[in-house]
Amino acid sequence: MNNKVLIVAVHPDDETLGCGGTLLKHKASGDEIHWLICTTLSKDHNYYTQREKELSFVGAMYGFDSVHNLRLKTMQVDEYSMSELIGAISKVINEVQPNTIYLPFKGDVHSDHRKIFEVSYSCTKSFRYPFIKKIYMMETLSETEFAPSIKEEGFVPNVFVDISDFFEKKIEIMKVFKSEIAEHPFPRSERNIRALATFRGATCGCEYAESFVLLKEVK
Repeated sequence: MNNKVLIVAVHPDDETLGCGGTLLKHKASGDEIHWLICTTLSKDHNYYTQREKELSFVGAMYGFDSVHNLRLKTMQVDEYSMSELIGAISKVINEVQPNTIYLPFKGDVHSDHRKIFEVSYSCTKSFRYPFIKKIYMMETLSETEFAPSIKEEGFVPNVFVDISDFFEKKIEIMKVFKSEIAEHPFPRSERNIRALATFRGATCGCEYAESFVLLKEVK
């Protein structure tokens, strides 16, 4: 049986930074991949139209089986009530019914990431969402590495995915988000994305890899 995968992207580009190669690998293996975008720019933002075009391009490049956009206010997720957020995310999860879900890291420095993790993880209880069998947290450049360097908050991966065959397409997709990538030493530079994938690859014995924290697996 093929997998049904849901990526919870707090901001557009998180899915590519955190698990772009893994998503492409899922798709190449015949799995369904579904994209939940949580936040968006306001319509009066001068980059709004361009961002909408970027989302369309990126969706097509991945070949997502469905795209869901909650259109929450970016950098203002903490203004929404927990019940409002849980209702919105639970609706998408029940519609997609994924068996595998990728979430932001709970210790990410961005408050939007922490809030969406808390809300999303509350929507994975086995007695309400029995179809979810694997839950991962992903590593997002410019957010995860800036979490406090203490034991309780550090990202310590225990799952590695060889993305060597998909890495260059990940870079190609990331470049669609023109306003989100810049030259080194900017955290989301191509050089840094490549460096992290190289480091994770060296950890698990391949050219390029993405790493995750497995929170739960039901067999």
